[in-house]
Amino acid sequence: MKRLQGNLPKIGIRPTIDGRLGGVRESLEDQTMGMANNVADFLTNNLRHPDGSPVECVIADSCIGGVTEAAQTAEKFASEGVGVSLTVTPCWCYGSETIDMDPQIPKAIWGFNGTERPGAVYLAAALAGHNQKGLPAFGIYGRDVQDVGEKNIPEDVKEKLLRFAKAGIAVATMKGKSYLSMGSVSMGIAGSIVNEEFFQNYLGMRNEYVDMSEFVRRIDEGIFDKDEFTEAMKWVKANCKEGSDQNPPNKQKTREEKDRDWEFVVKMTLIARDLMAGNQKLAEMGFGEEALGHNAIVSGFQGQRQWTDHFPNGDFMEAILNSSFDWNGIRQPFLVATENDTLNGVSMAFGHLLTNTAQIFSDVRTYWSPDAVLRVTGKELTGKASGGIIHLINSGSTTLDATGKMKYGDKPAMKPFWDITDEDVQACLDSTVWSPADQGYFRGGGFSSNFNTEAEMPVTMCRINIVKGLGPVLQIAEGYTVILDQEVHRILDERTDPTWPTTWFVPNLTGEGSFTDVYSVMANWGANHGAISYGHIGVDLITLASMLRIPVCMHNVPDEKVYRSSAWATFGQNKEGSDYRACANYGPLYK
Repeated sequence: MKRLQGNLPKIGIRPTIDGRLGGVRESLEDQTMGMANNVADFLTNNLRHPDGSPVECVIADSCIGGVTEAAQTAEKFASEGVGVSLTVTPCWCYGSETIDMDPQIPKAIWGFNGTERPGAVYLAAALAGHNQKGLPAFGIYGRDVQDVGEKNIPEDVKEKLLRFAKAGIAVATMKGKSYLSMGSVSMGIAGSIVNEEFFQNYLGMRNEYVDMSEFVRRIDEGIFDKDEFTEAMKWVKANCKEGSDQNPPNKQKTREEKDRDWEFVVKMTLIARDLMAGNQKLAEMGFGEEALGHNAIVSGFQGQRQWTDHFPNGDFMEAILNSSFDWNGIRQPFLVATENDTLNGVSMAFGHLLTNTAQIFSDVRTYWSPDAVLRVTGKELTGKASGGIIHLINSGSTTLDATGKMKYGDKPAMKPFWDITDEDVQACLDSTVWSPADQGYFRGGGFSSNFNTEAEMPVTMCRINIVKGLGPVLQIAEGYTVILDQEVHRILDERTDPTWPTTWFVPNLTGEGSFTDVYSVMANWGANHGAISYGHIGVDLITLASMLRIPVCMHNVPDEKVYRSSAWATFGQNKEGSDYRACANYGPLYK
């Protein structure tokens, strides 16, 4: 399924050159254009969009020796959908005459570290021009001197090229897309109060809205693919094991009522997907408007309480859409935020665009100290969990990819969908039961997924928060999912809700500030939700945030790994203080 309107953004490669004809420029043409081709091949071979297609590069028609060729290149990039700009050169060039002047496209410059020609001198001059004109750009400069004509890209340069390109493509992918609110504010949660200024000014996104009654209309009027519904029900009956009903006997639904709920939540899943991405089958059925969808890269479902007090909850819908598979097979996950928490939905989008993997949406529910665990269970926490744990748990909408049952060899992982096997899918399904919803929370019924992330995996939790007078800020916590003793897990889990999915999380500690200990992380987390991505991607999130001019208020990434635009260094020596000052100075990317 083609998810979004428009072409995927491309990376524009700008080979800049010394413009002096009569011997200088001519001697550099092949080397400079070769450098551009080499970088383009490297990026295309190492980067994919979330739909699995390789990231394309567009190279300028000629080397750029002055303003005319710079303008010609800008025109070409605009016509070919370039969303990220990378300038490369082995030599001196005419600084402000050759730089990229588009204020809304992330940009970087790689100046070759060689002694024969001063690529590094151009890099410094061009970055100074960017800073003076208020057009921040990332600098890329290899640590070691290379020989003239060297085609190998040094490892440290590769790392920065990929970090810049991944974040830049994420920025360009969000631009012009939609956040779809299915419903409104859930239970007064601040994140579900849509802040259109944030979406438009910082992300370049639209906000789209549908009332939850649209689900009822489409179910009652049959505005969904009936054939797909039939196949989906067969798949659900074969693969989605129903768990025990934990409700009091007088609150339990009958078998007939539960069967109707299964049909209802599967229809909800089809409808939410169609609302996000559209469905040509609906046009064939005579519903041309509904077939278009809302071009949503991420969405949220209010659910509680106006919906869930009467209708089956959205847990199944959210969990399946957030997973990398369904009855149609293995596919790119959709992104659906529980309780329409728009800010956690955006955080999920950040993680997905940087990793191409499914995202965990969870309540950051409870900090368990070692003493509290010992008191309640009679057992001590061990290993990575010995200093305390954070209980990530919500009402059952977490991606099934988070079971930890997918593997690279014998290593648990959450994979891009193109690496997922049928065995991975079956293992996730076999590890999940779908318990009838807690009637105390969900009077209308439904089914909540229940599993325990029984794997040690590197993960990164992040969250966007909005502060009045300051604007958006980003929190980041790298760490690990951990495996607890089964009895310890059971006792702790049952104190919350044994029918919901659980992930035990331990952040990496620095011994300072918000990462003094596990308690400090929990105490300084800025909201009730977090978005959790596979891998340690904190440095990528920091790079992405700086492109969007969102300051990072909390992170545990080693200082030497932090990578932001070169302009940030001019705002003071303290990196986090300079981040705030630079973001305030430049303002939102799309203001």
